Amino acid sequence: RAYLTRMVELLRKDGITFPNNKHRKFARIEALFEESTGSGLHAEALWEGMDESKTSSVAVSFGPQCGPVTAQQVEELIRASRRYDELVVAGFSFDAEAAEVIQESQHPKLKIHMAHIRPDVSPGMDGLLKDTPNSQLFTVFGQPEIKLRKKGDEVQVELLGVDIYDPLKGEVQSCGAEKVAAWFLDSDYDGRCFCITQAFFPDQDAWEKIAKSLGASANPEAFEAFKGTLSVPFKPGKHPRVAVKVIDPRGNEVMVVASLKDLK
Repeated sequence: RAYLTRMVELLRKDGITFPNNKHRKFARIEALFEESTGSGLHAEALWEGMDESKTSSVAVSFGPQCGPVTAQQVEELIRASRRYDELVVAGFSFDAEAAEVIQESQHPKLKIHMAHIRPDVSPGMDGLLKDTPNSQLFTVFGQPEIKLRKKGDEVQVELLGVDIYDPLKGEVQSCGAEKVAAWFLDSDYDGRCFCITQAFFPDQDAWEKIAKSLGASANPEAFEAFKGTLSVPFKPGKHPRVAVKVIDPRGNEVMVVASLKDLK
């Protein structure tokens, strides 16, 4: 109970930071600890600066102090949020299944935000949190945008960018893939564990530094292949779907899953 009370107070004070440094605070946020028994919802809120009679209502849930937000938790939250317009699921980490459920459950009537809680907010790191303005304790990231390409009996995945939600306009905009620090591919995603089969680092400066450190042992062709936004061709595996995980320059990660069944 003390943990949830602290999370609600921090969210009331700091609000939520969206991509491109779009920041929103709540006009009000009320705890639902007693009412949330069995539902998993911990608070309901209203965005600041909006007409209360017209604005959307927001449900909030916090993940566990230790461990990731799970797919089961997300599914229960979605069912419990039917009377709300938006759902904020805040956690210190999210397992692969949870991220996939959030991706597949996006609906015009319920906008779901996956908000990462800054690690030093954890009770285990009490006293290390700097009490400064714009501290970005709760941050929502964009959704990877990919394209699948059929190449004979092989497949290639192209990273197009990251879809970013603008909370002020209620619109989704695309950010170019060149701004991504790194992205990873699981070419045979089983729906449970993300296993890296290919890794890419579009940041050219990073590759140049690595190549310089390796000197004569560096393979120019390999470096060229793995610094772009198009994967190396691969044959579909046992599970007909892929997963792509993107890391932004600040170290935040987001994931998208795509099926290979209908690929032509």
